[in-house]
Amino acid sequence: MQNHLHVAIDIGSVCHRVAIGLDDGAVIDEFDCPHTPLGLSNFFKRVQSHEHKHAAQVAVAMEGFGGYARPLDSQVLAQGWSLYSINNLKFARFKEIFPAPAKTDAIDAKRMLELMRLRNRVPMAQAVLQEVAPVDALHQQMKAVTRRRKQLVFERMKISQRMQAELQGAAPGLLAITGQADNLWFLNFLTCRESLAKLKTVRRASLLKIAGIGVGYAAKIQAWQQSAAFAPPIDWIGPMIQADAKRILELRDAINALDESIAVLVEQSTIAQRLMSMPGFGNTTAGEVASEIGNIARFRDEASLAIYLGVAPLDRSSGKRVGAKLPRQINPRARDAMLIVTIHHMATVATSRAYYDRKRAQGKTHMQATRALARHLVRVLFSMLKQNRDYRLPAVSA
Repeated sequence: MQNHLHVAIDIGSVCHRVAIGLDDGAVIDEFDCPHTPLGLSNFFKRVQSHEHKHAAQVAVAMEGFGGYARPLDSQVLAQGWSLYSINNLKFARFKEIFPAPAKTDAIDAKRMLELMRLRNRVPMAQAVLQEVAPVDALHQQMKAVTRRRKQLVFERMKISQRMQAELQGAAPGLLAITGQADNLWFLNFLTCRESLAKLKTVRRASLLKIAGIGVGYAAKIQAWQQSAAFAPPIDWIGPMIQADAKRILELRDAINALDESIAVLVEQSTIAQRLMSMPGFGNTTAGEVASEIGNIARFRDEASLAIYLGVAPLDRSSGKRVGAKLPRQINPRARDAMLIVTIHHMATVATSRAYYDRKRAQGKTHMQATRALARHLVRVLFSMLKQNRDYRLPAVSA
């Protein structure tokens, strides 16, 4: 019978606490591991020495997978050791049921060892420990790129809202010539002169040379110029508005460059290509969902995948009150992408639209009906990825 070497790590921002134990519950080593190259190197040397001494298979559990655990978590997987992430909420409940005399990092590390020893016997221990399946470099890169893109999109949205509010107060007539303050042609127009006040003197020939401005937009600008008026703060708020416009232009270029990178990565990803076979997915959403999933082996069934994607609310009812809530374990990035996919999916697939309409007829709100359809699509996605097959449109009865 294979011996197991249990390694528990209580993650800290500067120093981690490590406890090493055997199947019989004996604690054979305890030490602090500074989060430095030397400290991490010493960690692996000590664990490897026990691994060889006891001829045991190493299983590592750590609190706070990701975050401060990086890059220790990826290095553990690179060693070929099993890695388990400890669900902090469920671990807290475990400690309430089986309390310790005090709470310290050393005590918590030993409690993790108890969990690992019990994981094959006690269902609650299995719920606390979640095995981390390795994710290849392609999907790690895709995750970094898609998350970076989302951050830039949020930044562009925030700056655009701020610029629109400032334009409304400094030059309301100028804002009225466009429906969206972050239109490319409008941004180019805002930055074509060194100050906003000089925009009312730009001639038609010069307007037509600005990228994105044609005859129609030039006519709108000239109509505004005839009655152009600026509020007194334009001298000091104008440069701020133009700086925001230039930043939005930079963000547009950066987002477009990331879109090109995502398209290349999606072509190389088997998971993303499977997702692309389902109507509703595009390069960006396929890249986001595929990279956040990383490896379908991380999920034991479609229900756990649905919870992770944020489309399986938990029942929260009491007495006459009927309600639901989203679990804390959801991935908000994947959830947002999945809801976008669902809306596009039901716009092109008649059976999905009919399913949504039935839910609405039952009294569900738009979001509830959309999430119900997304829950159904996740069942299909899980089957597609597990069985390595593409999406097939459902047959429509006469």
